[in-house]
Amino acid sequence: MPEILPDKYKVAITLESMQDGQRSVLQARGEAVARGAQLYIRYEEVQQGPRGEQVSVRNTLKISESGLKLIRHGGVESEQSFAPGTRQPGFYRSPYTQFNLSTDTRRLDISRSGRSLTVSWDYDLYVYEALSGEFAISMQIQEETES
Repeated sequence: MPEILPDKYKVAITLESMQDGQRSVLQARGEAVARGAQLYIRYEEVQQGPRGEQVSVRNTLKISESGLKLIRHGGVESEQSFAPGTRQPGFYRSPYTQFNLSTDTRRLDISRSGRSLTVSWDYDLYVYEALSGEFAISMQIQEETES
């Protein structure tokens, strides 16, 4: 019996983040992989390290019925989960620091239209038990069509 390959396609991503009145926007290209009821969005971003060096970070956003999980590998290792009304444990590690964190998700909206979707969520970030920041994230994911 032939193996059924997961639904995989290229996407363009616009990630907008608001923290304490500061807005940042990231544009990236990546891929979406659908596996059953879950959708995985993978993309790479380049960040500036503490010594001014360029650090590559691979991001995977797992979208499911129950919430989101953001997994990062590379120059930074971290995991954050987002589920409305619950506080979820996570962690952050880099060559220079590491700490436990948790997220308290106030709002999570996922709207899908074909292979494009918008995911937006608001959350409080706690480092150890202290509130570190309030975030509002909006992510536009558009299928890239072959031209």
